[in-house]
Amino acid sequence: MFCYQCETAVNGVGCEKVGVCGKQPTTSDLQDLLIYSVKGVSFWAHQARQKDARSNEIDRFVIEALFTTVTNVDFADDSVAEVIAKAVTMREKARELFEKANGGPFTGTVPEAAQAWEFPTDRAAQLALAQLHGIKDPNLDADLQSMRSTILFGMKGYAAYADHAIILERESEEIYAFTHKALTDLQDDSLGLMDLVGLAMECGRINLVTMELLNKAHTDTYGHPVPTPVQLGTKAGKAILVSGHDLRFLEELLKQTEGKGINIYTHGEMLPAHGYPELKKYSHLVANYGGAWQDQHKEFQAFPGAIIFNTNCIQKPHASYVDRLFTWGLVQYPDVKHVDGWDFSEVIEKALACDGFPDNPGQEILTGFGHNAVLGVADKVIEAVKAGDIKHFFLIGGCDGAKPGRNYFTEFAEKVPKDCVILTLACGKYRFNKMEFGDIGGIPRLLDVGQCNDAYSAVQIAVALANAFECEVNDLPLSFILSWYEQKAVAILLTLLHLGIKDIKLGPTLPAFITPNVLNFLVENFNIGPVGNAEDDLKQILG
Repeated sequence: MFCYQCETAVNGVGCEKVGVCGKQPTTSDLQDLLIYSVKGVSFWAHQARQKDARSNEIDRFVIEALFTTVTNVDFADDSVAEVIAKAVTMREKARELFEKANGGPFTGTVPEAAQAWEFPTDRAAQLALAQLHGIKDPNLDADLQSMRSTILFGMKGYAAYADHAIILERESEEIYAFTHKALTDLQDDSLGLMDLVGLAMECGRINLVTMELLNKAHTDTYGHPVPTPVQLGTKAGKAILVSGHDLRFLEELLKQTEGKGINIYTHGEMLPAHGYPELKKYSHLVANYGGAWQDQHKEFQAFPGAIIFNTNCIQKPHASYVDRLFTWGLVQYPDVKHVDGWDFSEVIEKALACDGFPDNPGQEILTGFGHNAVLGVADKVIEAVKAGDIKHFFLIGGCDGAKPGRNYFTEFAEKVPKDCVILTLACGKYRFNKMEFGDIGGIPRLLDVGQCNDAYSAVQIAVALANAFECEVNDLPLSFILSWYEQKAVAILLTLLHLGIKDIKLGPTLPAFITPNVLNFLVENFNIGPVGNAEDDLKQILG
């Protein structure tokens, strides 16, 4: 096992015995083999595309396979092995697709991953094969390895967003074509460092395309988010807790629980769902429960109902609630019940058998400040900036986690001067979103833009402000203070770099897969740097 794709990599290097996330060595090795397998599929899919041949089945499979390997998605060896077996089948389908379009076999060099190898049925043999294809190539230059990993992890990140869009029946040929080309290029030893830097920037652009696609899918289906107070207390009745990111999942669950005396609570990245008109219309979508994903162990024990994950963020469950826990979609955990398809009757039955909550109202917080809502009051914002009432904007957001050092983001938000506005998104906001920040002339000082994929909204807000002031985004009084944990954060960072955003502060630690030379490149070209002391960083930014 060697895994360094998330922020909790042991000693800032990598997990080699067991993942800090809880991933077992066998799972890690099988996921490495899955990535190797998918590279083989994409090689043939890319060649087929050069002959104007494509397969939606293959395209969707590669996206789902990449998402399967994102941190905290699939912890079950059996399900990962099933995806690898399917990848071998898809590889042969893609090869046949090419040969039919080409009128004969491929005459060039075929990478090892795309050759006709078989996946053993015996688990020991599967693992022996997997250990030959780890994430790091010992024969590859460290800087090239760093860039290859950066690109791959960014692709995993946008694959998560693309999967949500696919569920809402939105797809993009541009995303599929780049995915197959990039996975093919990651097998090409003739590509140098700057070739890979260019590929990484293109990966950032494709993530922007993906986030835009998903944003449109969300807003076309559920309406533009509107500022909405969300209850943090409880309402009397049976309860189901939904954790993850998928809005279509939530909609289907709301439909199936309507009129059954069951209240639906959001958790983690599902909080922004309360701002969508076509979701908030359900009266039994009552509140947000708990905070970010890393606190689930203590919070879920106290939740008296059924709990279901629809995307990444799951941890090894505690015995006190494992019998009430379900997974759906690509999320799997050993010995946790998995729901296939869209029938949630078993989850509903479990909720009805539990005690449920008493009525206990609590604090309310605001969500729903997507780009449409913010730009709807852009004139007030611009006027406040011109009048000197708003001095600076801070985007403080990203992934949360349990590793020490993340109190930095709480301290930073607390110390932001009262004449500044904070934009926030993703689960990093749980570090400070229950605090009272007040407002500036009726404009809330804390604006919850949404989920991690709603970085698209933050970009649109920044671009609109730059247009209004006739300047570049980097000339705005706007600073990016980002926390990161897994691969979706990598994809968003690449998007910001693609857009030319500079002076980003990233933490609590820098990625383990970034070598000193690659870091120097980022510093020299984008002035990206690690977070430091909150007070000193604020002084430096506000100058």
